[in-house]
Amino acid sequence: METITTVLEMQRWADAARASGQRIGFVPTMGYLHAGHLSLVREARQRADVVVASIFVNPLQFGANEDLARYPRDIERDTTLLTDAGTDVLFLPDVKEMYPEGFQTAVTVDRVTRGLCGASRPTHFQGVTTVVAKLFNMVKPHVAVFGQKDFQQLVAIRRMVADLSFDIEIVGAPIVREADGLAMSSRNAYLADRERHAALCLSQALAAAAAQVERGETDALRILATARRTITDEALARLDYAALVDSETLEDVTTVRAPALLALAVHIGKTRLIDNCILSPKLQAES
Repeated sequence: METITTVLEMQRWADAARASGQRIGFVPTMGYLHAGHLSLVREARQRADVVVASIFVNPLQFGANEDLARYPRDIERDTTLLTDAGTDVLFLPDVKEMYPEGFQTAVTVDRVTRGLCGASRPTHFQGVTTVVAKLFNMVKPHVAVFGQKDFQQLVAIRRMVADLSFDIEIVGAPIVREADGLAMSSRNAYLADRERHAALCLSQALAAAAAQVERGETDALRILATARRTITDEALARLDYAALVDSETLEDVTTVRAPALLALAVHIGKTRLIDNCILSPKLQAES
């Protein structure tokens, strides 16, 4: 695996790959990789001739008093994992390379970033879409793969790509979970043993709501009440939000008549975790 650290070198590599007729797959990350990230690399490998993964802890997407300084980092371990996964290039820029002196431009996606995580992290998604737009201009991929655990991010990036006419296929890959159901996340490393057990309330809340829908429930308020009750029954959990929304517009739904996104954000101790699932209404038998 080749490691590239500058924008100019990355662009030259991408230009050469494209000129030789190779299809470039891209997986942007903030590092401290787990099996979920590696599943994105494998997905990109199936869709491209060469795969680039980036590691960049993006300061623009962290708000005041968030965990930028303590966000977990282990470049040596990540490099080994990416190499073993068959990654061709690791793009590893530093902050000065990504945001040179005088940087003052932002990319903003409006409506789909207002609710859910955007309500409590008002600057987050502008940081995400700005850095992803920049990375697209550096890596020049044909296809980019993102995890569905960050579903709102995926929707915002798809909206940005459509609105700004990026010639890039955006692929959403399924959530990868631990054996007990906890969605894999770099921030899981923050959890103490008791908190790790408490964090299972997120996947349990999703499962309880899904079972309710499977039994024929379509009323959003009742479905959300089930999810919220599962969260609030856990003493170490503090609910940020539980929302049932259209999976494309991210606008609230009142009735589950078509597949809808149930999204959760929960504080476990000092750690904020997110999770989600698509709820599909039970098909009514024809009379």
